[in-house]
Amino acid sequence: MCILSVLTLCMATIAEPTYSGSVAALLHKNCAGCHRSGEVGPFPLISYEDARKRAGFIAKQVRAKKMPPWKAEAGHGEFFDERRLTEAEISTLEAWAAAGAPRGDASAEPAVPTFTDGWQLGKPDLIVRMPAAFTIPADGRDIYQIFVMPSGLTETRTVAAIEFRPGNRRVVHHAIAIVDSTGTARRRDAATPEPGYPTFGGFGILPTGFLGGWAPGNLPHRLQEGMGRELPGGADIVVQIHYHPTGKPESDRSELGLYFTPKPAAKLVRNLPLVSRDIDIPAGESAYKRMVRFTTPEQLTVVGIMPHMHLLGREMKTRAIKPDGSEIPLVWIRDWDFNWQDTYLYRKPITVPAGTRFEVDAVYDNSAANPRNPQSPPKRVVWGEQTENEMCVCFMAVVTKDNAAAVKLRQEFFKQLVTPSMILRFLGGD
Repeated sequence: MCILSVLTLCMATIAEPTYSGSVAALLHKNCAGCHRSGEVGPFPLISYEDARKRAGFIAKQVRAKKMPPWKAEAGHGEFFDERRLTEAEISTLEAWAAAGAPRGDASAEPAVPTFTDGWQLGKPDLIVRMPAAFTIPADGRDIYQIFVMPSGLTETRTVAAIEFRPGNRRVVHHAIAIVDSTGTARRRDAATPEPGYPTFGGFGILPTGFLGGWAPGNLPHRLQEGMGRELPGGADIVVQIHYHPTGKPESDRSELGLYFTPKPAAKLVRNLPLVSRDIDIPAGESAYKRMVRFTTPEQLTVVGIMPHMHLLGREMKTRAIKPDGSEIPLVWIRDWDFNWQDTYLYRKPITVPAGTRFEVDAVYDNSAANPRNPQSPPKRVVWGEQTENEMCVCFMAVVTKDNAAAVKLRQEFFKQLVTPSMILRFLGGD
C-alpha cells in the first residue's frame, strides 16, 4: 500500500465520529431535553443504545431540519434558546450513521445530563391548580372549559414567567391564562355544577390582564430583567383549556406555575394579537392566503412573538414597516407544524416608532396533498375554535412607554382589528 493510501486511511479513521467522541455530547445538548422519560419526545435519546438503533432516522431528521424542533427561519429575528444544529453538527450525525453508529470508548462517554424533575424553570413562586379533575367524553365536539384559580395574593406582583403543565397531554390542545380582577369569572363558575364553566372559544368575561399561553411544543421562558406582567392582589387567574376528545373517556387536572420578578417590574408587558377572522378556505385550495395589517399609534417595544394557525397552516411571516419605509423582519415560520408551536423571545427587544405598520402574511393548504389535512377528501374550512377549523393570529408581547400609551394602543387595536362578532365570540357567544 502506498504512503498516500495509508495516510488517507488514517485520516478517515481519525475523522470517523463515534458516540463517545462527539455524538453523545451533541445529542445530550440538543435532544435529551425532550427525548427522555416523561417528556414530549416519543423515545429517549439518553444512552448509546437509544441512539444506535435510531442513527439513520436521526440523520434524516436533522438533515431535513425537522429536529431539533425550531421553526423560526434564520435571519428573521434573533431569539433566546434557539434550537439549531450547525452544518458541521448535522454532517457529524450523518457520518456517524453511515459508519454504522460506532460507539468508541465507552469509558470516555460523557455523563448523562441531569434535568429538573417536573418544572422546567425550577420551583415556581406560586402554583395554582384546577379545583378538581375535569372529565372529557370519548367523542363529540371540542370542549372549551374555563377554570378559575384564585391567586391568594394580597398585593400586586409582576410575573416574569408562567409554566403550564397539562395533566393529560392526550386531550389538552392548548391553554390561555388571563387575569380577572372583577370576580365575574368566579361567579360564572359558581353557577355551574362541574369544575369551571363552558364557553365556545372565549372566556365569557373581558379580562383585566393577560399572563400567557401554552400549546404543543411551547417551552416556558422568563422575560428579560425589569419586565413583567401585572397580577393585582386579590385577582383570580382564569385559564381556558381547549380539550380534544381522543375516542375514550379521559380526565385532566392541569396546573400553572408562576415566577415573580424579584421587585416590581418597571416595564409592564402587554399582549397585542394581530388577528384576522376572515378565513374561508375552499376545498382543494393549496395556497390560500390571509393577511393582517395594523399600524401602531404609539412607540412600542416588541419583546416576543407567537404565530398561531391550525392544521392547514403552511407558512406565516410577520414584519414591521417603519414610517421611513425600512423593514424589520420579526418572524418567519416557513414550514408550520401545529405540534411545534413556540413563543419566541427576542434577544434584543425591538423598539419601533409610532406609525409603524405590522404585517402578517399567512398561507394555508387545504389540498389532498397536505398530509396534515384532517379531512379526506378536503372540505371547506372557515375560521373557528375547533381543531378542524382555522385561525390566523400572531400574538405579540409589547411594552409601551407608559400607561397612557397602552390605553391608546388598546383603543387603536379595537378600531383597526376588532369587529362586533369578534367581541361576541370572545365573550362566549355564538
